[in-house]
Amino acid sequence: MTALTPFLVNAAVEGMVDEAVLRRIFVDTSASLNRVFIAEGKPRLLHRLASYNHAANWQPWIVLIDLDQDASCAPIARQNWLPAPAPNLCFRIAVRAVESWLLADTVALAEYLHVPRSQIPRQPDMLNDPKLTMVNLAQQSKRSAIVRDMIPRPGSGRSIGPAYSSRMIEFAYRHWRPRIAKDNSDSLQKLFHCIETLLVTEG
Repeated sequence: MTALTPFLVNAAVEGMVDEAVLRRIFVDTSASLNRVFIAEGKPRLLHRLASYNHAANWQPWIVLIDLDQDASCAPIARQNWLPAPAPNLCFRIAVRAVESWLLADTVALAEYLHVPRSQIPRQPDMLNDPKLTMVNLAQQSKRSAIVRDMIPRPGSGRSIGPAYSSRMIEFAYRHWRPRIAKDNSDSLQKLFHCIETLLVTEG
């Protein structure tokens, strides 16, 4: 078995957008996702983190979680959430949300949202709220369908539009290029490195 022989990895994520992003990333690797467990929220994912870490003693696992505003940086959050990860656990934190990784492919996103490329931030990992940035970009779209789907309805009390997640999933699967995006996102680059390390370890 060589280092590049496909092997199965289980994963756990916060939500459906995160799942789509992770599955698209794996298309660009020689590994294969086995099962992806969707926690439907960060609290539930963190609650189960110790169980996933334990399971990683027998099979490779990836846990993907957003940093949000829970810590000043990813290393501090990692130390707080999981100070002793199992060798076969790839515990990665999107800074500050998985939307930053989608924003990192500026060309594809500009074309998808129908906005000027110049409006997309060049350093998405430095954004305080990548999801809000994505919504604000959608507000500038020349396509009414993008605006209708991604912008919150007046009086809804929501921070995103009714089909925001569906749009992000569509973009991740059909248009996003992770290997291009990782050059603009250090936290995404680290996920690729973590997957490559798992490949070598299993090889």
